[in-house]
Amino acid sequence: MEGLCLTLQPLPSSAIQRRLSTFNFHNRLTKPSSCAPLRAHQKSGITEGSDSALEGKVSDLKISEQEVNIYQNEVVESQGIKIRRRPPTGPPMHYVGPFEFRLQNEGNTPRNILEEIVWHKDKEVSQMKERKPLYTLKKALDNVPPAQDFIGALRSAHQRTGLPGLIAEVKKASPSRGILREDFNPVEIAQAYEKGGAACLSVLTDEKYFKGSYENLQAIREAGVKCPLLLKEFIVEAWQIYYGRSKGADAVLLIASVLPDLDIKYMIKICKILGMATLVEVHDEREMDRVLAIEGVDLIGINNRNLETFEVDLGITKKLLEGERGELIRQKDILVVGESGLFTPEDIAFVQEAGVKAVLVGESLIKQSDPGKAISTLFGRDISE
Repeated sequence: MEGLCLTLQPLPSSAIQRRLSTFNFHNRLTKPSSCAPLRAHQKSGITEGSDSALEGKVSDLKISEQEVNIYQNEVVESQGIKIRRRPPTGPPMHYVGPFEFRLQNEGNTPRNILEEIVWHKDKEVSQMKERKPLYTLKKALDNVPPAQDFIGALRSAHQRTGLPGLIAEVKKASPSRGILREDFNPVEIAQAYEKGGAACLSVLTDEKYFKGSYENLQAIREAGVKCPLLLKEFIVEAWQIYYGRSKGADAVLLIASVLPDLDIKYMIKICKILGMATLVEVHDEREMDRVLAIEGVDLIGINNRNLETFEVDLGITKKLLEGERGELIRQKDILVVGESGLFTPEDIAFVQEAGVKAVLVGESLIKQSDPGKAISTLFGRDISE
């Protein structure tokens, strides 16, 4: 594909701006600049003025795929984001007789597993949106019960037990570990977690890499599990949030190494409108500083796993909660969740001493014959009472 044609139907002003800000260049439609999107904007005949003028002209906007990706990656790199949302150059096409094939190069090859997942997710979501347009999801939300208080459940569990509130993860597989549990029944596992004292549940919905599904999320909710549910997905578009909410999610994961600040802000606002919590995940000092500067962040997850190498270091949690950052988190009353590498009571004690009030645990629970009883082993005592 040589170019990308963006066709936007007449929408309210905010919706139009959001469609364009997905590529992070909508401001350049109203502010003079020398960038390529502005040149496309000028050629399309769009001028500064009313929303109606924009609505009438924007369907003519044509921007090359490479220009979009280059500009987006410039924004991403300026914020220290290492994960590219999509291939910056696009896969080159070659022909030999009647056959078409694509060659791998540095520009169209994922640099790590997270980038591979994100690139796949971008295509996957585009296909899902065609089958389930946003307006159908909004209609479905009319029949969905109100979202449960995810953060409140974690705070309550912490106050009740004196230990970090547990987000227990329903996960069949992972790219680094393969299949974690062969006899995987998401509803039975969720019920065992709830009985074992979990405050909230995290449900993997990625199918290709984690063998999860939105149907698992829906089944757990419809089975009568009372724990608030986290949509554990690689979010690249707001559509996924609406879809997750329609399936019963009460909270959603946003990964700072994938999403630029503008997207995080926008998605937090959507979640607040829907009554959902947002768990914003960070991995290093720069991501933590970015997230702490974003208004409306109430819940931060510190992932101790390097998503490029998959190495785990609990010291990351301690490092990110020391000094001025830790003080700012306390001032803002942000609840911090420790993630990855938690297998023993000593691990739980370590991250709790560092300052976390909740933990997200999957592998060390899901691999046990009784995931519910495994919770007592992890914490060193029964936390269900």
